[in-house]
Amino acid sequence: MKSLRLIVALLALFCLSAIAYAENSNDYVPPCPDYATDVSWAAKPGTADKPVDVFYVYPTIYPEKAPKNMDTSRKDLRRRVEHLLVAQAGVYSDSANLFAPFYRQVSFACLDPDVDMFHHPYFRIGADDVHRAFDYYLLRLNPDRPFILAGDSQGSVILLDLLRRRFADPALRERLVAAYLIGYSVTSDDLKKYPWLKIAQKADDTGVVITFNTQAPGATGSPVLVSGASCVNPLNWTTDETPAGKELNLGAVFFNEQTDQIEREVPHYVGAQIDRKTGALVTTPPDKLDIGHFPKGVYHKYDYAFWYRNLQKNAADRIKAYLDSHGK
Repeated sequence: MKSLRLIVALLALFCLSAIAYAENSNDYVPPCPDYATDVSWAAKPGTADKPVDVFYVYPTIYPEKAPKNMDTSRKDLRRRVEHLLVAQAGVYSDSANLFAPFYRQVSFACLDPDVDMFHHPYFRIGADDVHRAFDYYLLRLNPDRPFILAGDSQGSVILLDLLRRRFADPALRERLVAAYLIGYSVTSDDLKKYPWLKIAQKADDTGVVITFNTQAPGATGSPVLVSGASCVNPLNWTTDETPAGKELNLGAVFFNEQTDQIEREVPHYVGAQIDRKTGALVTTPPDKLDIGHFPKGVYHKYDYAFWYRNLQKNAADRIKAYLDSHGK
């Protein structure tokens, strides 16, 4: 416990030094979130009444060139995060207490596909925020409950960074129900270098990583699909090329971004198959969709929506399996 307090203190000092550096270099960095205050959390229950938590990290929502990192006090960006608590974290929050920190993510405009994300200086500002939030969470908000780690896109990159750096600790691994690192790649190199990372092999194994990137057959140019990517099919929970027909799809769920209400729900919306050569989760949606700024056929924007009800059921199934195996 003393070592954890020391880590929190050191990270706070690092945060202050990063701001000072930015001020000296005329490159403004928004203020550090203080995770001892409720305003720094997008979700933090007053009472944790479920036996398992989910620690959720939102994807890239900040597009502007300056400042290079998101200001967590901006009302429009906070509102966007609140939407994602429904449209993504809602997969887990029926079964787990939801904790979600605000963090100073790097802007999409500043990402360079030729620079390793894990060493990108502005990525590290947001990633270190999440590390501090996780330390505060363990120290003050969850001393002993098991938990899920869940993210999307940049949030999943940060959680992979957390798993790489922190989960060599067997005590943390023992509490991990599963890590849903959706919309980014956990590679074969990751699995070799960090042997505590285990890819899920079935619907109810625990302490494992679930990862996939959805795209059309033959799509190329995805910035989140990395060479050597692992993939778990969220319809049949295999890692091979066994096709999963659309009859296995319990429901795609599309949310209205203004009201947070379900705009449409489509059972049996689409099937999926893993392409082992690329590591992609391949599918062909039946309607034309807005894919945002991603290359043609890259359905990164819908990595949660297409498989929403299957992910929701799977989170509940893995929680049950974890609690049963631990006699809880």
